[in-house]
Amino acid sequence: MSAPIVHGGGITAAAAAFGGRPEDWLDLSTGINPCPVALPDIPPGAWHRLPDRHLFDEARFAARSHYGSGEILPLPVPGTQSVIQLLPRLLSQDRQVVVTDDRIAVVSPTYGEYARAFTSAGFAVDAVGDVAEIGGEHRLAVVVNPNNPDGRVWPVEMLIALHDRMTAAGGLLVVDEAFGDTDPALSLAARAQELPNLIIFRSFGKFFGLAGLRLGFAIAREDILARFENWLGPWAVSGPALSLAASLLRSDVSAIRHSLDERSAALQATLASAGLRIRGGTALFTLVADSRASDIYTHLCRHHILVRKFDYALDWLRFGLTPDPAADRRLGEALQGFER
Repeated sequence: MSAPIVHGGGITAAAAAFGGRPEDWLDLSTGINPCPVALPDIPPGAWHRLPDRHLFDEARFAARSHYGSGEILPLPVPGTQSVIQLLPRLLSQDRQVVVTDDRIAVVSPTYGEYARAFTSAGFAVDAVGDVAEIGGEHRLAVVVNPNNPDGRVWPVEMLIALHDRMTAAGGLLVVDEAFGDTDPALSLAARAQELPNLIIFRSFGKFFGLAGLRLGFAIAREDILARFENWLGPWAVSGPALSLAASLLRSDVSAIRHSLDERSAALQATLASAGLRIRGGTALFTLVADSRASDIYTHLCRHHILVRKFDYALDWLRFGLTPDPAADRRLGEALQGFER
């Protein structure tokens, strides 16, 4: 089994190493809306009862409307990480004998759990730099769009062409749109019913600032969704999570997008004023490239500010959004104090 991947969000470990109370740290290590939306009322029955089918269906209908997935009802899942781990099983089930030399293509660098899930299951994984490098030898391809951590985007028509190539070779295309809510024009959801070998993953918690809810959605043809639902087992998503999804996915989210754009602009201005070079990003995070990245990371930790560093790109740092102007100033002052 491959070693666990270190992700963002490790405030407890950072506080243990550099001091301070976790609640006093400024966590910029994740790509999550730093201003969580106001929670709508949750019916008491959602807490008291096992999640009944009507809650599940209401969340699916709301998700279909929000994501624009046409005839497809997105499947609620307990965070998209849960279904990433099911992808190797999806491929293996189609074989009478597991063929572990089937090749998987992952457009990289990207979210590391895709490669880990497949290599742990015995599949060969090719980290490719471009969708053009994905060929007929690949049984499944993964594209994160927009990409984490560099924000690279792939046009819809290019991904449809890739789907068609994968289909012709008997393969599947997985498009992870975890950061897609800020730019709906990039989404393949509206075309999903025309693309039978496509699987789309959507995150709920990043955009709404509710990552602790552990909720996501899968969009695919019905037989694939049915297998995911069966493998996840009964009551995989909590009643309160389904209730919140049904309410928030039907709401007007334009104010959320506006707020994220403002916070993103403020973050980029803070980083630019500190002389840092912006390498990429999305409305939910900014990637910086700097040869002093490791020293900057440690310096910020000493000021109880956590950002994301990368073991495969030692000159990269990813900064999540600050929640308000006071946090902008705190980050800016810490960066200005870094000895160059």
